[in-house]
Amino acid sequence: MIRFDALALAAAMAGASAGVAFAADATPPEIKMSEVNVKDAKGWYVRGDVGYAVNASRTDTKFRAYDPAGGDYSSSSFDSTRFGGDFSGGLGVGYQFNDLFRADVTGDFFSGDFNGRISSDSPCSSGAGGTGCSTRARSSFRAGSLMVNGYVDLGTLAGFTPYVGAGLGATRVSWSSVNAIGSCVDGTSGCGGAASVSARYPGDSDWRLTYALMAGVAYEVAPNIKVDLGYRFSHIAGGDMFGYSAADSAAGAGGTAGRDGALSRHEIRVGLRITTW
Repeated sequence: MIRFDALALAAAMAGASAGVAFAADATPPEIKMSEVNVKDAKGWYVRGDVGYAVNASRTDTKFRAYDPAGGDYSSSSFDSTRFGGDFSGGLGVGYQFNDLFRADVTGDFFSGDFNGRISSDSPCSSGAGGTGCSTRARSSFRAGSLMVNGYVDLGTLAGFTPYVGAGLGATRVSWSSVNAIGSCVDGTSGCGGAASVSARYPGDSDWRLTYALMAGVAYEVAPNIKVDLGYRFSHIAGGDMFGYSAADSAAGAGGTAGRDGALSRHEIRVGLRITTW
């Protein structure tokens, strides 16, 4: 009985060893993992923006007067100026090259008004010698910019992507006619109730070099849709503002009567970007 049990145990151990050897020689089962696709940040996008100018200022705005008696010109600056027009809007199309760099072409539009005052020791038209003239001028303008912009996205954290950028382009500024009212000012002679005089100066239009600097943050509110909140500083070169009145032109005046200085705008902008990737 003991011998039989020993033989059975030996046979069982031999069978177990053969099974282990066979298992070692067998090919292990293949483990399949689901594929994970990572989208590259690359492709076209369109954008729309609205802006509010928290500050808009111009440098020196000049007026060039004409003296028909001697055919002479004299240049002076407005004593005070105010440029209104706070809101702007724009549309654009761009391309995202990778996670860091993108560029777009944008068109922007804004408008505003102008109020200025200029004083002269010379009399108003038809005024008495020895008096001066204080003239108030009013007008409005429309401006459209075409800009090429580049941006650097600084990484994404919790869905927020900060960025910086810069742009270069041109702005066409179109002035409407300038309406001016001159009032007599007592000097060595008194005005004696002299009536005010008015004049109308035709507005000018021209293209001006423009550059911009931007910074902000974008947030993806839905697939392919990003909200953009940013700051933009833009600088528009000065140019022609208005020509001479019909009376001055008839008396021989030529060229430009008024030039506005460079315009700087500090804007807070909110935009929407729709991507294609």
